[in-house]
Amino acid sequence: MANSKILASVMGKQITEADVDEFIANLGQRGQNYNTPEGRKIVLDELINQKLLLLDAQRNLYEGDPLFQAQLAKMKENLLISFAVEKTVANVRATEADAKAFYDANPEQFAQGETVNASHILVDSEEKANDILAKINAGEITFEDAAQQFSSCPSSAKGGNLGDFGAGQMVPEFDEACFAMEVGEMRGPVKTQFGYHIIKLNAKNPASTIPYEQIKAQLIEHVSQDKQKTAYQSKLNQLKILYQVDRF
Repeated sequence: MANSKILASVMGKQITEADVDEFIANLGQRGQNYNTPEGRKIVLDELINQKLLLLDAQRNLYEGDPLFQAQLAKMKENLLISFAVEKTVANVRATEADAKAFYDANPEQFAQGETVNASHILVDSEEKANDILAKINAGEITFEDAAQQFSSCPSSAKGGNLGDFGAGQMVPEFDEACFAMEVGEMRGPVKTQFGYHIIKLNAKNPASTIPYEQIKAQLIEHVSQDKQKTAYQSKLNQLKILYQVDRF
């Protein structure tokens, strides 16, 4: 296997491709910066350094140092605590029935308000907006072509289309105009802090509820976490009965 390839050896202690992979993985998102030929060489150098330090620590019998023994004991305690928590919640998982029951009992959490789909053309002056609007109304240019040619918004690349959005997601003047328009209507100029907009309403989507099947996996995970918290607290309650706790 490729990841078992030996990359270096320090007094017989081997460093493999898998060791480099593990080091990078333990860095989390930051590790992606090292997943390059140059980055992996840096990681290998660091692993070699660690082996050298380990050999020196063993040669100097640091393992018997009282300070090290105290640190080791504390680390062991923390590992045991983590392991005990894992054992407590290891088999606690929500079923699909649990997730469906949560979904049915909390309909307000899955309600989606009305949304609209709109396109716009954004320019820096009312005069320019009126001129473009007149050309669109006269059939000299389509709304989409005008957006690509004149709009300063990045949405110009998509003919001005902003996609679907709900109430309150846009600046107030723009938001108010969109939700007052009829499908197919064009309105403008509408002034906002960004400039002057010509708006075209493409669609209105009525309020709806997110279907259960669409979020089933997320719900199972959510309910599982709740059940694990309950199991954890229940375990602590039992332990407080079993073991004496004194507060000072």
